[in-house]
Amino acid sequence: MPGTNASRTRVRPPIYDEPSLRHVWSVFRQRARRNLRASQSRRHGALQSLLPCHAEARRVFGAFRIRGRVRVHRPRPGRDRSNDRRRARQLCRNRLSQAVRSLPAELAAWLPQRRAELGLNAEVATPDLDQVLLASDLAFDVFRREPDLITHFLTHGEIATSDLPALDDPDFAGALRRYRRRGSLALIVADVLKQATVAETLLAATALAERCIEHALQRAEAELTPRFGQARHPDGLPMRLAVIGMGKLGGGELNFSSDVDLILTFAEAGETDGPRRLSHEEFFTKVGQRLAQLLGDVSVDGFVARVDYRLRPFGSAGRLAWTFDAMEHYYQREGRDWERYAWIKARTVAGDRAGGATLIDTLRPFIYRRYLDFTAIEGLREMKSRIDLEVDRRDLDGNLKLGPGGIRECEFMVQLAQLIRGGRESKLRTPSFYRALSAAIDSGFLTSDEGNGVRDHYEFLRRVENRVQMFADEQTHALPHDTLTRRRIAWTLGYADTAALDAAIGSVRHAVGTLFQRVLDPPARNKPLRLGEELTETPAQLIEHFGSSVAEAFHSLLNSLAVRRMDTAAKSRFERATPRLLHEANLQALTDPQVERLLRLLYAIAGRSSYLALLAERRGARERVVEVFKRSSFLAERVIAHPLLLDELLDERQGKDFDPAREFAQHLARAPQDDPEALLTALNEARQSALFRIGLDWLAGRLQALACSQALSQLAELSLHRAYELVRREHEAQHGRLGDGLLVVAYGSFGGAELGFASDLDLVFLYCDVDDEQLSDGPRPLDRARYFARMAQRLLHWLGTSTRAGSLYEVDMRLRPDGAKGLLVSSLRTFADYQQTRAWTYEQQALVRARVVCGAESGREHFARVRADVLAKPRDPDALHTEVRSMRARWRQELDRSDHLHFDLKQGEGGLVDLEFFLQRLVLAHGCQHPELLRATETWALIDQANALGLISGANADTLRTGHQAWLHRALDCTLDGRPRVIMTTPEVQASAEIMARLLN
Repeated sequence: MPGTNASRTRVRPPIYDEPSLRHVWSVFRQRARRNLRASQSRRHGALQSLLPCHAEARRVFGAFRIRGRVRVHRPRPGRDRSNDRRRARQLCRNRLSQAVRSLPAELAAWLPQRRAELGLNAEVATPDLDQVLLASDLAFDVFRREPDLITHFLTHGEIATSDLPALDDPDFAGALRRYRRRGSLALIVADVLKQATVAETLLAATALAERCIEHALQRAEAELTPRFGQARHPDGLPMRLAVIGMGKLGGGELNFSSDVDLILTFAEAGETDGPRRLSHEEFFTKVGQRLAQLLGDVSVDGFVARVDYRLRPFGSAGRLAWTFDAMEHYYQREGRDWERYAWIKARTVAGDRAGGATLIDTLRPFIYRRYLDFTAIEGLREMKSRIDLEVDRRDLDGNLKLGPGGIRECEFMVQLAQLIRGGRESKLRTPSFYRALSAAIDSGFLTSDEGNGVRDHYEFLRRVENRVQMFADEQTHALPHDTLTRRRIAWTLGYADTAALDAAIGSVRHAVGTLFQRVLDPPARNKPLRLGEELTETPAQLIEHFGSSVAEAFHSLLNSLAVRRMDTAAKSRFERATPRLLHEANLQALTDPQVERLLRLLYAIAGRSSYLALLAERRGARERVVEVFKRSSFLAERVIAHPLLLDELLDERQGKDFDPAREFAQHLARAPQDDPEALLTALNEARQSALFRIGLDWLAGRLQALACSQALSQLAELSLHRAYELVRREHEAQHGRLGDGLLVVAYGSFGGAELGFASDLDLVFLYCDVDDEQLSDGPRPLDRARYFARMAQRLLHWLGTSTRAGSLYEVDMRLRPDGAKGLLVSSLRTFADYQQTRAWTYEQQALVRARVVCGAESGREHFARVRADVLAKPRDPDALHTEVRSMRARWRQELDRSDHLHFDLKQGEGGLVDLEFFLQRLVLAHGCQHPELLRATETWALIDQANALGLISGANADTLRTGHQAWLHRALDCTLDGRPRVIMTTPEVQASAEIMARLLN
């Protein structure tokens, strides 16, 4: 009820898609039975305390069974038992009259008449039965038709169960209707007596309908097979119809008196094998027609379910039963937006369940787009507009489902999240409203408060809707006009009168409508564009705010083939998006080159109207796009080259719970696992997405310089790990396994965890040389050297190959033994020998920042020992200092781009490389005395360790840390803006560089 949201427990989403669904109905009954008995037991205990004897209580309250050990107060000998009986009857009358007095007068006068029609003694207290009778005329009708149900209910506290009819029952249809009738009565009792949550009631209604559909399908097959034979697969196995449940049936959330939306499909074409052969299509059409008769025909026993086949391809004009291939072809060629929305709720409910599930999985690309699909906003808005027109035309404002703030708006909010993000987030690909709502909250589409509010409002409206339908088993979604009926429904829902119920409904619908408008967002075309106080400007007028180069680029865009080939809908979105984007560019004062990049973006997404729709619809999205294009040419160029990155830019969850490992897993899981090219593309997409998110976090100030560099290094390591595992799996399939495997050693900025946005990777490949003569155990065996050489070559190919999503990383191998002349892969023994005997000092300096990023643990330990042995060699400090300074001077002469106006952040005097050389010299000079220095590879860790060992003072350590952070921050800014890492030499920059240079020399 409204006003108690905070105290309500969260409803567990129904588990509609597991095999246990067929048992839900029995579980539901058991739970209802336990609750009824528990409540009845409590009531009986209270009554016994008022009555003089157990026997009299059983006689007067014969409808109740008093269970358990009860202390009985025996009358004294000689006492007149008639007084006891009179006292008991008077107590009963008092209690009954008290209950009647608490009812509104009209209901208190009406209820005894209804009891009398069922033949109940007026003195028998039946509070639970009274509640059911007040709530439902259908329940009264069932009790009147089957009086034994009253006795069983009053005696046992439950509705007597019945079995599904036998398939050969001559009165199968009537028996199935009676089965459904008893099941419906059980639903009413559990709902009215609050023994089931809304979610449990909806799931139980679904389970009841599903069992009836499956049983009716079996009967239809049994009737038709003797005449026409069995439909079979080419291998001779029997073929069944797959019955796809749509709408609330598919979602496991069926109304009490809802129709069932079904689509019929079967595996493949062919002929039956009977005396009168039919094509599979004709046979299954007859089965579907008979199924609809068994379920939907109305008799004296009522009906089972109203069947609606209109959601099939081409609607009422289309064939009744379709093959899987025909269904797939239709939705690829003819599928419309509203059919996408409908198929979100698809689930196989009867017949060939495995085949139906496979078909639904095949149609997933039609339902969910790979990218964030913002055309869903426009599509859902159009659907909602049509619904609103129908509501106005038919005066349905009071409709709980379709009216303003109704159930459909709750569902639309969740469906919007599914359609926009479902292609990328598997948790959203579910027919269940509850599960999809939880996923929408987890994904950040709705806040926790918004999501919980939607859940509470949805359940309130669904409970009222169910109670309205339970009243007379009618498919209605509005409270009845009859005053007495409205009062009965209000009373059994816990409201004193209809005014209180109407107020509660109005409050909930207002809250739903407000949230719906905020989530869907009013259309942008209703928001006029204004520059200051001027009137709306045309694109041509907006172009005048920029230079001639922008005008030329704009006219080239308009005349491009991509724009001229747009369909009507896409062109309409383009015409709305373009001036709004230019308007935002003018507001943020973009330069002409930046605006030209925006126009190139429009050209790149001309064929993807989803992005045009979002840019046309949402100002916030336009603001983010323009801001990024203003602040980062690096990110802008990446978006232009790979428009899928707009998904990250337009994602409102920026900075929230981003997990690169999860993103990689999701991208790779969507790719065919036996297609290396698809896996490589997915790997590139995941890396591009994660890199872009880090860039956005940096621009937003959510990352400090060191944290940003570490995040970029972790991303490179994750990308390398994934590529390594995919290459290893492919390599072992061809050549088998061989020992502990390849070691990938990171050097330079990668080894020191200080990568930039456009950094390449310095790598060295090694392997453990246990037995060089051993061959791999695969179909094409190789010796150790060739085995790991080919694996390394394949890994380099994966890292550098261009795909439609770009390439992973450029790799620099020049730090391997003997440089460019050396082998691609060396054994650890060869590497150790080279480092100890032939390596140059600068190669040993580079080893300070070296670490293994891929490989077996035993190989990592072996490399760590080799590295420590090399770095801990005793060295002459003076000779080392002279050699390092000489090497640094040569590098600066060749690479430093500083001049009297500019400072090179990396190679300039007092820059990042000077700091690296200084720390490397410390490690080489003091590693033999201080092995603690040999453990770290990161700059900040080496500074801390040198300070702790007294090799540099605390004040100097602070200065080095501050200078390192400042240069790193400016270097990241330069890279993101597409500039060389050279900055203007301001007095502040010059002073910092001079301080760093004095310390480092």
